[in-house]
Amino acid sequence: MKTPKITPRIQSTLKHTVEVPEVMYKASGINVNGRRIKSLLFSTDVALIANNNADAILSVYPFTPTIQITNAIIGVARQPVFVGVGGGTTNGARVFKIALDAELHGAAAVVLNAPVHTEMIRELSRLVDIPIVLTVVSLDEDLEERMLHSGARIINVSGGKQTVEIVKALRAIDKDFPIIATGGPTEDTIKEVIEAGANAVTFTPPTSAEIFKGMMENYREQMKK
Repeated sequence: MKTPKITPRIQSTLKHTVEVPEVMYKASGINVNGRRIKSLLFSTDVALIANNNADAILSVYPFTPTIQITNAIIGVARQPVFVGVGGGTTNGARVFKIALDAELHGAAAVVLNAPVHTEMIRELSRLVDIPIVLTVVSLDEDLEERMLHSGARIINVSGGKQTVEIVKALRAIDKDFPIIATGGPTEDTIKEVIEAGANAVTFTPPTSAEIFKGMMENYREQMKK
């Protein structure tokens, strides 16, 4: 009978870490330039980005990407950063410049939003050396073209309630192509996307305000003693 391996756990007194759900470790992972990535923290909060145990950071945001934001995120992260460079409202030459700047400042990958045209992805793939992550949001997209013929190296599925079905549809097209998917709110939903074929899963952490609220409640209880 094999003795189960025990992982010793050390936690610094002053270091508070946002931890991803352990079920994410069941994913196969994606090897990006020698680093195996199973979990990605989805955040642009630099405090959370500096204090978590995810394998990588996924930072996309609903504003026009800027070099300042990109550099701030890369500067505080201890893990590889997959950074958004546009593809929806922001497109054309601006995307190319932001993507190249992100690569030169140390980004591990650049993330393009779903509306981006396939030809633009191909052009960007000729400009940057780091992987392009293409976001897929709907079963109505031409999944085969987007996955196999666009120049993207990784697919990021963010399909809401359709996420599991999109992952399954992509896996039916290619069993080995790297897929990241949103994990949803529970361990069961994370298991579903992994079983559907996702190699890595994104985790949306509680906000700094939510974490701080819990700390304040704890402080109030201590004051009563």
